Amino acid sequence: MLTPVTRLLVVVPSDTDPPARLGQWLADAGLELDARHCDRGDELPADLTGHDGLLVLGGPQSSLDDAETSPELVGVRHLLAQALAADVPTLAVCLGAQLLAQVGGGSTRVGADGPEVGATLVAKRDAADVDPVFTGLPLSPDVLEWHHDEIDRLPEGATLLASNPAYPNQAYRVGRNVYGLQFHIETTPEIVRQWAEGDPTGVAASGRDLETVCLAAADVHPDLEAVWAPFAGRFAAVVHAHAQARAAHHPATD
Repeated sequence: MLTPVTRLLVVVPSDTDPPARLGQWLADAGLELDARHCDRGDELPADLTGHDGLLVLGGPQSSLDDAETSPELVGVRHLLAQALAADVPTLAVCLGAQLLAQVGGGSTRVGADGPEVGATLVAKRDAADVDPVFTGLPLSPDVLEWHHDEIDRLPEGATLLASNPAYPNQAYRVGRNVYGLQFHIETTPEIVRQWAEGDPTGVAASGRDLETVCLAAADVHPDLEAVWAPFAGRFAAVVHAHAQARAAHHPATD
């Protein structure tokens, strides 16, 4: 008997933010990644049929863009809404987390204190200690920030999992299986340099010059891997469990 494949739909709104290391960690944890790149004209599926989980990454688009400005985000919002409704295991990163907040009934706005850019820390909230994915993280894990908008209001009933003084809504969960991360964990030093070179406004808001931002990010990437690769493995375990439960309820027939 063939072992069922656990498939993760990976939505890449912009090739400036590929799954990179996060994609590799998830693949190493046994997930089959079905990556759809909006920049390349890949078609997004109409629903999550045939997938056991969802990963939505970031991009230079704004969560405040309308359908005319960023038509590719219409389908992304649709998939996130489906994931929320069915509690499908989901990890939404940066722009993805902002779109998730919106479709869940929360809201976003231009960051009240300006862009948050570069290597920094977030602090776990108490709820993280009993969360199956966030448990095991250090009290103040390293992260990489790069956002101009903020999540100013979480969906009703969402559980806040991590904060920092700049922007409090850094990580959250809706339902049992749907997660949003305002920060990045997927990056490489090369990706961060590309962002820095393309975003002088964000770099200026950091109070550091481009080289300092890039060097600080490069220095922290080994720590990011040490903390967030196991996190990715725990999320993959949630996806596998969801797939197994679904297969038990809908067994394949010969």
